[in-house]
Amino acid sequence: MGGREKVELSRMEPKMHFSHLRLNNFKLRLDHNPTCEKKRMKKTSSKKKARDPSPTEMSVEPWASPQDQAAAEHARSKNSPPAQEQEQPDKLCLESFWSEVETIRQGCGEADLDPTRRDSRQSEEGEQEEQWLADAGLSTLISEDSEDVDKAVLLSTLTRTQAEAVQRRLDSYTLSRRKKNKLPPRDVRDIFSSPITQALLPESQNSKDLPQKSMASVAKMPFSAVSPEHQRAAPKEEFLITDIAYCEQAVIFIKQANFPLNNIPYRKEDGTLPRVICPKCRLGVTRIQDLSHADMKKVRQLALIDMTALCDLLELEVKRHKTGKRKIAESTLFGVPLSTLLETDQKIRPNTSIPLFLHTLLSFLEKKGVDSEGILRVPGSQSRIKLLQQNLEANFYRSRFNWDEVSPNDAAALLKKFIRELPDPLLTAEYLNTFSAVRDITELRQKLHMLNLLILLLPEPNRSTLKALLEFLSKVVSREKKNRMNLWAVATIMAPNLFLHKAVPSRLTDGAEKGQAEKAADVMRLLIRYQDLLWTVPNFLMSQVRRLNENSNRRYQFKNLLRKIQPDSREKPEKNSEPRRTIKIQVGDLVNGTMEFQLNINCRTSDLLAQFYRQFLRSPENGKGKMRRNGSVGYPDCALYEVGGNIGEHCLDTETHLLDLYNSNPGGEWVIKTKPNGGRGQ
Repeated sequence: MGGREKVELSRMEPKMHFSHLRLNNFKLRLDHNPTCEKKRMKKTSSKKKARDPSPTEMSVEPWASPQDQAAAEHARSKNSPPAQEQEQPDKLCLESFWSEVETIRQGCGEADLDPTRRDSRQSEEGEQEEQWLADAGLSTLISEDSEDVDKAVLLSTLTRTQAEAVQRRLDSYTLSRRKKNKLPPRDVRDIFSSPITQALLPESQNSKDLPQKSMASVAKMPFSAVSPEHQRAAPKEEFLITDIAYCEQAVIFIKQANFPLNNIPYRKEDGTLPRVICPKCRLGVTRIQDLSHADMKKVRQLALIDMTALCDLLELEVKRHKTGKRKIAESTLFGVPLSTLLETDQKIRPNTSIPLFLHTLLSFLEKKGVDSEGILRVPGSQSRIKLLQQNLEANFYRSRFNWDEVSPNDAAALLKKFIRELPDPLLTAEYLNTFSAVRDITELRQKLHMLNLLILLLPEPNRSTLKALLEFLSKVVSREKKNRMNLWAVATIMAPNLFLHKAVPSRLTDGAEKGQAEKAADVMRLLIRYQDLLWTVPNFLMSQVRRLNENSNRRYQFKNLLRKIQPDSREKPEKNSEPRRTIKIQVGDLVNGTMEFQLNINCRTSDLLAQFYRQFLRSPENGKGKMRRNGSVGYPDCALYEVGGNIGEHCLDTETHLLDLYNSNPGGEWVIKTKPNGGRGQ
């Protein structure tokens, strides 16, 4: 009949306990009459009325894309057609890719790139599962000393698919221990059946409506063929939902891929990247640098579990590697671990998050290299690069190096050399192959899901350094008209430098040359184009961290059980009441005190900060600004922090709806503090 299927997302509840949401909130509706659909859309659009936003709504706004996308949009005129993004790498890009691979081989030596002669090794049987459980914060599951309550804390926050991934690792560990005649650990199902955990488990774990089928059917017929927006052509926009665990979304994709797809044309991948739209939660966007180190540690544990569950569903065979002991180069810059460089540099500049040499090199390239034609692709002089490296090693920290004598192409060659000569891969030995495996995922959304989780798993020095590199590459792409380097060109050049490393075996150069180069470059261009999105913490992980912090308190756990038995008789405030909050002010030596703020359904963080500036910094009585050289007055850049309760410390987004935040974490304090100096790579 020519009908088609339409996927609808039902509206979500305001509370952030998204792992408690049943996945049947995703409703599949069949609409066999396109004409009626158009009429229905016109009818509903004409009935829109102005009203106050509901706390259950989620405002949908396009995610801020990197500078290359903004520059491309600015360059478009009203009368001229929009510029077409290059769909595939051209011949020059592919030649540059293999030229870069050859350069890396010559620099490392063929023996170093031989997979049989690596410094890393795969973990022994059982060792990999044991390390995984430790990294996921679940080592107590294989410890006989810990109590059930200790084991239940993190497990209570998991969704069903996440818990199944944990169970598979425990089963594998148990089997390997039995082979070695060691006592197996206690089965995770015994822990789940304890009375304490039964009260804490999410509903999604007890439900049996999710399919247990593999992802093989989806690999043959990707979910993009199901969505109407993907029919006949590549999408111009892509919606990315972060309120539901990524692995649970993959389960939904499997279910929908099993529906009959009569008369639905298969979408041809044309290589263009759509604009990604992320529905914004009323609690705002949480960026990686917004959380305390303690909370980020929990984010990493939960991200590892979700990524592992997602790999299982996508049937990605990813083996983690450990680097063996390597002889560190006797130098000050090249071949030195990031942690060592930062330890040295933070004595000079305490707040730096990336090596000072890399910061200086990127700054030089931004000033003199981004407009140079063929930057990154045109090789520098090998003899000059060798002399420059020796000069830098001897004189950089003495401030005697003269950058005016460096050509942009030589500086770009130094940048690539610095990245690939790190003793451990920038993407780490543990996750380098997982980053590479993203190229085998069909769906863009799932690629972004995987990359988002992988970025969260990187150690802080690696993550900050990678972000600084990607920000520079984005600026190179934004100057395409002058330097002739588009997104594909930059991605094909940089992919080998990130995905090939002498410490980890790689299949990057195996198989058909064109196909492997395109896949590797595709992952690289996703990192460049969507970096702002990838450096955020998904809403479902924030929800799980909050519940993990709540469940970490045993008194809270038993209190929670008592509440289920005996109803709370305390008086509760009316739903429509608008409470007042007392906000602490700790703005250095300028202002210390408190201020009162009235909460309502519409007030946001930006409103509270505006009142603070008016009342304490810019008022005639309390003016606290500093006079600049040009005569203007400068004020400190302040932010509102959520401290305590079910979070450690959280710098709030300016779009956070404060009444929703109050309901989500009533026990937390609000503090206005000066923002830390956010440098490159944060």
